[in-house]
Amino acid sequence: MRRALVIQHEPDGPPGWAGARLVQRGYALDVVQVLEGDSPVSEVPFPDPTAYDLLLPLGSVHSVYDHGTIGSWIHREVDALRVAHAAGVPVLGICFGCQALAAALGGSVERAPDKEIGFITVESDVEAIEAGPWLAWHQDRVVLPPGAIELARTDVCTQAWRLDHSAAVQFHPEVDADVLAMWIEGAGPRYFADEGVDADAMAALHERERPALQARCDRLVDWFLDEVAGR
Repeated sequence: MRRALVIQHEPDGPPGWAGARLVQRGYALDVVQVLEGDSPVSEVPFPDPTAYDLLLPLGSVHSVYDHGTIGSWIHREVDALRVAHAAGVPVLGICFGCQALAAALGGSVERAPDKEIGFITVESDVEAIEAGPWLAWHQDRVVLPPGAIELARTDVCTQAWRLDHSAAVQFHPEVDADVLAMWIEGAGPRYFADEGVDADAMAALHERERPALQARCDRLVDWFLDEVAGR
């Protein structure tokens, strides 16, 4: 059985539908959770990435470039992604994982001109990455690594890209209803009022579109395995 290393940053950021699809496709998941509680400091070791058949770095509330806050671990994660890709181990980065992968491969991460919180549609060059809606929740964007190909975008930022056998998406295809509920509860009403986002409408759309959202995630993971990773 193939093995996938899942890099989960916070307790409320599991692999969700993406992990479930990998299991359906014959992967055993090894999950490394970087952070516990509210502390941004971590000494959790990253396993040898070349011992795996695939890496799945997930989202985080932090910014890749905020070394003053997450300097105890972000360099080790970026190094692990760089080593994996160089060794031919495919990486599928999601949100923060998308940004960490870009940094690992010679790109960079910067503050986006606007936040994207809620459901978005994208302009896509790839059939498997549909227009959406996709759930987004971020304030940063990537500057693509040399040689990377942009695959999808909004007016705010690149939403999907690939480089050789690795790829990344800025949105969250993996988030199921339970995780979204945790995110909404954790953010609180004041946060959504300040951001001008209707959390109830977000949750209602997710509930209404749940089968389509999960199917969309499945197709994205299948595309990654079959056409990018060559699995």
